[in-house]
Amino acid sequence: MKAHFEMMAAYNDWANRRLFEAAADLPDADYRADCGAFFRSVHGTLNHLFVADVIWLARFRGDPNPPWALDSIAHDQFDALRARRVALDHDIMGFVGSLTDARIAAEITYRTVLDAKSVTQQLAPALSHFFNHQTHHRGQCHALLTRLAGKAPALDLLYFQRER
Repeated sequence: MKAHFEMMAAYNDWANRRLFEAAADLPDADYRADCGAFFRSVHGTLNHLFVADVIWLARFRGDPNPPWALDSIAHDQFDALRARRVALDHDIMGFVGSLTDARIAAEITYRTVLDAKSVTQQLAPALSHFFNHQTHHRGQCHALLTRLAGKAPALDLLYFQRER
């Protein structure tokens, strides 16, 4: 199971780099345009991914949730967000690399953001959700990039696996 999560952490880094590379080509007005997505824009969606990942990583480590709502703009400037994303993805890969099978099978307890409810669950399914959540919102960014720029990078896990 650890090898699977290590692959997903590396895939997450690969996909985020490709997504940010494509988003960097957008004019700022397009990058911030409300296109009707759940987090409105490419800017809002990339910030949500960052915020949610920081929250989940804190939970995995047993730390309190950072003081952000799920739609917070953690970094208003693209370059700052991109740099923090790269650092966060390295942190995620390091965290997953440090896990043991026993830790993956163990339970974590955390508080939800929306209603501050306490939840206890096994780490493995929470990690699965974590990586699936990233894929879901990257798909939204992919659709926005296609709409705004007429193209978006291939982000399929299979392409990542073939490159490795």
